[in-house]
Amino acid sequence: MAYDTEEEQVEKLRDLWSRHGAPLLTGVALALAGVFGWNAWQNYESTQAQNASTLYQSMMEAVLASDTEASRARAAELAAQLRSDYDNTRYADFAALMQARLAVEARDFPVAEQSLRDLVDGSKDEALQEVARQRLARVLAQLDRADEALELLSAPVSGSELTASREEVRGDLLVSLGRKEEARAAYQAAVEALTDASARPQLQLKLDDLAEEA
Repeated sequence: MAYDTEEEQVEKLRDLWSRHGAPLLTGVALALAGVFGWNAWQNYESTQAQNASTLYQSMMEAVLASDTEASRARAAELAAQLRSDYDNTRYADFAALMQARLAVEARDFPVAEQSLRDLVDGSKDEALQEVARQRLARVLAQLDRADEALELLSAPVSGSELTASREEVRGDLLVSLGRKEEARAAYQAAVEALTDASARPQLQLKLDDLAEEA
């Protein structure tokens, strides 16, 4: 006959279930777990970013509140917490920069060096890495390690502003080493990298100073 009887249809369903029912349920369960797991992860990431943002704001408020030892200590404490609890966020990178800045202000250059090295080695943001690299070079100069600082600045860098600031740091390091001709070339390269050299008048002053000494 053209159509199965009701009993035959039921029997076929039972047979299909016995052969495919468990795998089907497993597939559905895995799919649901994936959806709920993804949503939970998204919610976690959003919460982490929000909490890190709040903590970062508190850190900046501590920095701007007053120029006292207590406010700087509070800012350093919050920066350390950001790096510890939210190390997978960009706020942790900014906190490392703040730690380095506070350490430099306290003339604790070894602490500043470590914070900046962590950022140079660990940040996923190339521009932020370069900013940290340039600041690290200046910290090394303070530790009488200008030659080592120059080695940091040997890798290529992209972007006119970063190139200009890189060459300016190189120029400053070369001046400290008494290599004035090379310093002049570095300052000139910094000026040429800028789209508007008038925005960085100190570069021209440094060039002029070297010209007067020549």
